[in-house]
Amino acid sequence: MSRLLEIEDLRVVIPTQGGDAPILEGVGLALDRGETLGIVGESGCGKSMTALAIMGLLPASARASGAIRLEGRNLLAASEREMQAVRGRRIAMVFQEPMTALNPVKTIGAQIAESLVLHLRLSRADAAARVRKLLDRVGLPGPRFSPDLYPHQLSGGQRQRVVIAIALACGPDVLVADEPTTALDVTIQAQILDLLKDIVAETGMGLVLITHDLGVVEEAADRMMVMYAGRVVESGRTDDVFAHMAHPYTRGLFAASPRAAMLAPARGAGGRKPRLLAIPGQVPDPLHRPAGCAFAPRCPRAQADCRIAPPPLAPLGRPDRRDHAAACLHPHPPAGGADPLSELLRGAGEPS
Repeated sequence: MSRLLEIEDLRVVIPTQGGDAPILEGVGLALDRGETLGIVGESGCGKSMTALAIMGLLPASARASGAIRLEGRNLLAASEREMQAVRGRRIAMVFQEPMTALNPVKTIGAQIAESLVLHLRLSRADAAARVRKLLDRVGLPGPRFSPDLYPHQLSGGQRQRVVIAIALACGPDVLVADEPTTALDVTIQAQILDLLKDIVAETGMGLVLITHDLGVVEEAADRMMVMYAGRVVESGRTDDVFAHMAHPYTRGLFAASPRAAMLAPARGAGGRKPRLLAIPGQVPDPLHRPAGCAFAPRCPRAQADCRIAPPPLAPLGRPDRRDHAAACLHPHPPAGGADPLSELLRGAGEPS
């Protein structure tokens, strides 16, 4: 039985004046119905480009190879006309900035109804009734929230709910959410995440949740993958990855998160929490990536063999966590004791 969505050895190259820039290199993932897969990493690591590849919205100059299969059908081999029938109907996307995702001169009702008329061929009356139900479902009930409102008449969180309603309109099998909570305050973020989780549970769709926030992934994702410089560097069930962060980059992301500072033991006479750590350096430019592991120049565990060739994503060899894999020649060993994060937190906030 084929997976709902499966990506195999996805490579995306974009021509530039300086040469061909490899944006994605050998990316793979799998998603089943009713499952949420979180993709996490710094800006520029390839998360959004992966989402655009799934949607068939790569730049015109981009060259993509590998396979993106929707229930066995390779979407990379589909024509643009065929992809137009897939977008919105089988796969839908929630973009990270709702104000730019919505048309400012069209009512929210008209924008939700557009895909209903295009894909489902609903009449104007049936589409209007479906729009009202969708607005109710995403937490914008009438009569307070009329379909005749314009985007500028709504708050950021309300606009994001409209974007989600548009994505859900035709009952897609896969929902790709690209940083859906980035521009929202903490309370609204939690509401949007709860809404997405409820929708996945109700409909059985698969959700690809793209974020830079490990806390969002921990809260909402069944499985996760960590990306760096266009590659997947760690993947597995979310609980397993958080219990044993094998790749140094994954640990660096966690150490730089507010959650790490909250969990770290207080230090000093005042009992203050340590400051957030930062990963030194920056994500390499696609045209100038190191010959070996792209993270080696920033990695505290790097050795000479790390600079020879990019390590493959390989299982960590733990029988109880067979799906947990990392692309690292010298991964962190499992932490001992009852607290698997103690080793990481013990050093959090130490002055350099």
